[in-house]
Amino acid sequence: MSANKKTVFVLNGPNLNLLGTREPAVYGAHTLADVEQMCVEACGRHGFALRFHQSNHEGALVDWIHEAGRLHAAGELAGVVLNAGAYTHTSVALHDATKGTAITLIELHISNVHAREAFRHHSYIAAAAKAVMCGFGVRGYALAIDGLAGM
Repeated sequence: MSANKKTVFVLNGPNLNLLGTREPAVYGAHTLADVEQMCVEACGRHGFALRFHQSNHEGALVDWIHEAGRLHAAGELAGVVLNAGAYTHTSVALHDATKGTAITLIELHISNVHAREAFRHHSYIAAAAKAVMCGFGVRGYALAIDGLAGM
């Protein structure tokens, strides 16, 4: 990586590996591979490097946030886009990792979580995030990367 090229982490939580087959009426027909390609293109427009990950395990997401924090401390991080899936509504650990690393993080949801079940209306991550996006479908990932470029 060149000294001037900053990195964007795009982190995806549980069940996002099922995109394209899981509840297509809610999440659409695009796969996670399609989302990654959209992120590659969005990062390319802004001269960012991309680190794209998915895990069904909370600890892996925390570890990647810590890794992003190390890049942030070195001045090499543009920011993090986090679709924590169900962990949004349960994970104090992701909140603490975000605050503890002082990274710029955008919380992202494919669907409009506020138009869904009541338990989806609360986020433990939002209070530590720079911004929250929901309801734009998978296009929200590219919009979030555009947002990081403008910060």
